[in-house]
Amino acid sequence: MPQSRKGAKNGLGLAIGFVIVAGAYGAGPISGGCFNPAVAFGIDVSSAHLGFGRCLAYTLFELVGAALAAALFKVIRPCGGTEDEEYSLVSKLAAEFLGTYILVLTVGLNVLAKSPAGAFSIAASLMCMIYALGDVSGANFNPAVTLALLIQNVIDVKTSLAYVCTQIIGGLAAALTYSTIYLDAFPLAPGKEYLRSQACFAEAVFTFVLVLVVLCVAVNPKTKSANFFGLAIGSCVTVGGFAIGAISGGSMNPAVSIGLGTVGKSMSNALCYTCAECLGATMAAGLVMLTHADSVDKDEKEPLA
Repeated sequence: MPQSRKGAKNGLGLAIGFVIVAGAYGAGPISGGCFNPAVAFGIDVSSAHLGFGRCLAYTLFELVGAALAAALFKVIRPCGGTEDEEYSLVSKLAAEFLGTYILVLTVGLNVLAKSPAGAFSIAASLMCMIYALGDVSGANFNPAVTLALLIQNVIDVKTSLAYVCTQIIGGLAAALTYSTIYLDAFPLAPGKEYLRSQACFAEAVFTFVLVLVVLCVAVNPKTKSANFFGLAIGSCVTVGGFAIGAISGGSMNPAVSIGLGTVGKSMSNALCYTCAECLGATMAAGLVMLTHADSVDKDEKEPLA
């Protein structure tokens, strides 16, 4: 999805702040969600009368996480993210893997923790990854989005296939991660009292909504938003999560569906969801081509960022 580095910088505070929203509801039930040695030490010291020492282990793993983040930053941005840096396909695929991985991991952790604010947490993770990586790969993180960009001739066939494969691999890796953490998994399935046909219809409709917003606020040159594109797109996940979560689970992303379906041993549902989501994305791309025909940049072959 095209966006400038200036737009990403304007979302700096949103991106950093909402990392806590994403992580606190996702990982909070497991560890407490410190994500910061200062927080870990502060809590441990304040409760020293109940025992002290866990902050040391927390700090160690937080530093490991920081080191991994720094290493991935260098893989994705070999030149440090300078204004004139051109990104290779390797950097773009690494960005797509990481963004999809974090998104699907947040989905799984929230579901297994029975989070009361899963839709907000998942939306926050998507928004943060869009602001963090949008200028590298376009921050698709969703095969349905990539399909829509291909239909609109914004991305070429070779790149789109590489993106989709990477997104699915990222989703699978994330699903294996959350199932390993909890030693448990869950099936991808319609909610109680709902048929699979109803769930697929819901997935098609709200994937349509998600992709339509992506194309309008992050791709189309006349309607895109330089400042709040990430917030707008992430909010679609909140809308979909609350609207159809009880019907289908609110996947709206084939990488999410396939990841959850694989570890949850419900691949038939995952494939049906994927078809519905791709249909929704195709409809969104077609609608934008009809309604914004005079503003589509025919020379744009890749996601801008």
